[in-house]
Parts: sequence; structure tokens; C-alpha cells
Amino acid sequence: MAKRTRKSHGRTPPHELQHLSAPGTPPGTLTVDPEAPKPVIRVMAYGPDSYMEVEITDPTRLTDYLDKHRVTWVDIDGLGDEATLRKVGQLFEIHPLALEDVVNVHQRPKIEEYFGHLFLVCRQISLVREGEGNHISEHVETEQLSLFLGTGFLLTFQERPGDCLDPVRERIRTTKGRVRTQGVDYLAYALIDATIDHVFPVLERFGEWLEALEDEVLAKPTRATMARIHDVKRELLVVRRAMWPLREVLNTLIREEAGPFSADTRLYLRDAYDHVIQVIDVVETYRELASGLIELYMSSVSNRMNDVMKMLTIISTIFIPLTFIVGVYGMNFEPSAGPWSMPELKWQYGYVVTLGGMGFIAALMVYYFVRKGWLGRQQW
Repeated sequence: MAKRTRKSHGRTPPHELQHLSAPGTPPGTLTVDPEAPKPVIRVMAYGPDSYMEVEITDPTRLTDYLDKHRVTWVDIDGLGDEATLRKVGQLFEIHPLALEDVVNVHQRPKIEEYFGHLFLVCRQISLVREGEGNHISEHVETEQLSLFLGTGFLLTFQERPGDCLDPVRERIRTTKGRVRTQGVDYLAYALIDATIDHVFPVLERFGEWLEALEDEVLAKPTRATMARIHDVKRELLVVRRAMWPLREVLNTLIREEAGPFSADTRLYLRDAYDHVIQVIDVVETYRELASGLIELYMSSVSNRMNDVMKMLTIISTIFIPLTFIVGVYGMNFEPSAGPWSMPELKWQYGYVVTLGGMGFIAALMVYYFVRKGWLGRQQW
């Protein structure tokens, strides 16, 4: 099967604003986004000594692959066909409230228990590149991953084709690791762990952004710098909203001894829980760094403004005595009126001496400012 790549459909508003059902709609109403991709159903069924993978178009054919292997993983990419979703829901006896949560892709990570299956929601996080040439931008995008864990099967729903679960598929195909010898609970853990591990490269990219922004703030900050810092803080908030509730979900699975997860799988869930804690710690650290960059930007701008005002003040101070001298000799008193009526106006060296005196005063003031440390290199 060809490797699937994520395609960006443009930047969308936050999921919190995309509730499809109108206010007052009865609970359990299935409202499908008409612009969502049509469902693509892929089945991976396997056991220690068996494996099969097939893509189907008719959901009623799923009965041909259930209970034939130890584990049957039904992966549905795309939520744009209500009839297909209803058929799948009837086949696996999914509660209408859970199916409604599948199509309303604004759900936070959570765990809900229904008769016959366990419903889990987690979010995939990835970086999406947009634009071309010198106008390429990157932003964080989250996608809801819905998991229904039942006896011998795992049913997953995704918003669109392209995900971060290919490493798990490859391990199943090549019999790497323990996944082929374990049950459905281990497969669910592997998928959740894959979504968590996929966050770490995203966080590395955040680290590169913050490092570049720090250099820019220290060198020559602009208004665009401040805007990029706010963008990074907003993207970090998206990651935080996706990962913080997942910590509680994993904590519940670890402590629920009577649930569908075996004691052996719960040990692996503890490792996934540790990874979530690491992600949250890094996100919080980066948020603090971004806030520090905002303060550093404001301090840098303030220092630059102070330097400008200081230079203007120094220039004004130098010209104050010069302006006084020019003002005195610009009063135009008649020298012939008396001995104290500016007789130097008719002196042949008066102009040269006046300019020389003004230059000497300016040089003396500049020397004084330098000695005081008000001009030249600052000593911090």
C-alpha cells in the first residue's frame, strides 16, 4: 500500500468553532460536514502467524473480516458520507452519542465507556507548510482520532487521509516489535503512543523558531517580530489543548484495572503517560520562553527609544549655548549709539572669533559627555 501524505486544505478556524449541529438539535444527531472527504475504509487483520490488508468501499463487507484473526483494525479516513458512517455504526453497535462525537471533530481527548466497547478520543498534531518560494509558512494543525476498542476489533475514525500512524502499520506488516503477538489493547496503545511521539518533532521545530526569534529580538526587533512571537504562543496553546487532557485519559486507563487493557499493556501506557508529561513540560517551558521574548522585545524597543531620546537631548543641549550666542548677536543694536551697544559688531575679527568660540564650547561639551559615559560605548 502506498504511503499516504497529509495534504493541507488551507488554514481553518479552531475546532472549537466548528460544531456542525445547530443549537437545540436532539442528542445523537449525525450532522456531516459536506466539505469533508469521503470515507476510505482500510482493514488490517492479523495474528501471530497471519496477516491481511485490504481496502473496501462497501461497509457491509466488514463482516467478512471480523472474527477471522486475533485482531481486526478497521481504519476509516474521511467523514463526508453519512450513510457509510451510519452503516459502520450499526455494524459495530456504536452508540449514537459516540458517533455524533466522531463527526463533531472539536472533541478534547477523553475516554467514555459504552456497552460492548470503549470510546477514546485523542488528537494528532502536525506541522503544515503553506505557500511557495520565499513565502512559505508553517503552522500547527490538529486532527481528531477516534478509537472504538471492542472484543477482537479496533475501529478508528480520522478526519481525512494522511496521518502519523504509518510506523504502526509498518510494524504490523513486517512483524517488528510485539504488536503481532498482542491483542487489541496493545494496538490501541501503539496508536496513542504514535500520536504522542509525533509531537516531539513539532516541538523541535518550535525550539528552532524561538531560537531564531531570540536572535532577532536581540539584533533588530520589528513589529513583525512581535507578531511572530504571538503566533508561536498561539500555536503552543493549540498543542497544550491537545495534550493536556490526554494526560488524564492515560492516567484513567492506567488505574482502571477492570478495563479492556491488560496489566502488561498498562505498563506500556505508563511509558506513554511519561511521554505526555515530557511534552507538556516542554510546551510550558516554550510558553514561558515566548513570554520572556515579549518582555525582551519591549525592553529592547524601550532601550532603543531611550538611546534616540538621549542622542536628541545631547544634541539639543549642545546647541543651547550656541543658540544663546547667536541670539545675542542677532539683536542688531547700533554700535554707534554708545560704548556698551555691542561695539564688537564692527570688529574685523568678530565673526571668526564668535564662530571659534561656539565651536570650542561645542567641543568642550562633547568631551564632557564622553567623560561622563553619555556618549560612545555603554558600560553595562
